[in-house]
Amino acid sequence: MIRTILNLVILTSLFALAAGCGSPKTAENSSTKTTPGLDYGDNSSLSGNITIEGSSTVEPISNRAKEKFNGSFPNVNISVSGQGTGNGFKALGAKECDVSDASRPIKQKELEVCKSTGINFYEIPVAYDGLTIVVNKENDFVDELTVEQLKQIFREDTAAKTWKDVNDTWPDKQISIYAPGIASGTHDYFVEVIGKKDGKGLRADEQTMLSEDDKALVTGVKGDKFAIGFFGFSYYDANKDELKAVSIVNPISTKSVAPSMASIESGEYAPFSRPLFIYVNSESYQRAEVKEFVDYYLQNIVEIVKDASYVPLPADIYESAKARIMKDLPGSHYLDAEGNKREGPVTEVYTEANLPK
Repeated sequence: MIRTILNLVILTSLFALAAGCGSPKTAENSSTKTTPGLDYGDNSSLSGNITIEGSSTVEPISNRAKEKFNGSFPNVNISVSGQGTGNGFKALGAKECDVSDASRPIKQKELEVCKSTGINFYEIPVAYDGLTIVVNKENDFVDELTVEQLKQIFREDTAAKTWKDVNDTWPDKQISIYAPGIASGTHDYFVEVIGKKDGKGLRADEQTMLSEDDKALVTGVKGDKFAIGFFGFSYYDANKDELKAVSIVNPISTKSVAPSMASIESGEYAPFSRPLFIYVNSESYQRAEVKEFVDYYLQNIVEIVKDASYVPLPADIYESAKARIMKDLPGSHYLDAEGNKREGPVTEVYTEANLPK
């Protein structure tokens, strides 16, 4: 009887010891923890450096991903800089960053630079954004604008001097322009809407201030009663108590639509709803810290995007992005074999058939 009791005690102790001995946390086994909502705990064994460069519009999303990721992986140093989409692609082609944030798809000349330096990348759509036109909070005369009026205000060949030049009932006061600089994908996208068809660009005169720093644009419009500017919806949303968003007349429906999470997602806010991207250097992805970060980014993307005041894409787009990485399918969906740009909704362009063969 005593021997039986002793055996039970020994067995119980062995089971308790086994239960307390988990496998050590390493970069290899931690990389399998990609289930949404999983409590990652303290993954202090994973370390390294990740450099993210590019769009100031996408910067808040990547910053939110960084903050959440570092909550679980505190020893991975992530640098996020928003010096413009063009500068991000330059850094990607020069092997100076692991991830390039972009508020537009890559251009053919940028792709050629990547090819010349041996860079392959995974193209990942991350969110919808609504390019938002804003005026000063005290502006009591501009509530909505048509695309034609935007052309009058912003294009180099029209460049209205005063608000009265745009509408006879508006004040005879000089218009001050605050717009993203030429390295910004937001700049490129806006010019596509107002000037691409006619080969015209954004005005660059004494009434215009250009900057890749969206915070500087916010400050400029806030400080000038007769100013107008534009940037991503997130920057407006963060400053909506001090700025006024202008509704845009949808060219198709002719309805005046204000920018909002709902109108951007539905596409009603046209023509200024657009997808945003990250471009991941496929060689960088082979490093444990980059793989873990990108996988985490995608697994938690809906929460990250919403936290940053952007609109998530359809779930199948994110699943397609994961599949591209798992199959190691680099390249851009937005350029055909001849380098021509593909246009259309992200749901139609972002297909495996549109990747280079």
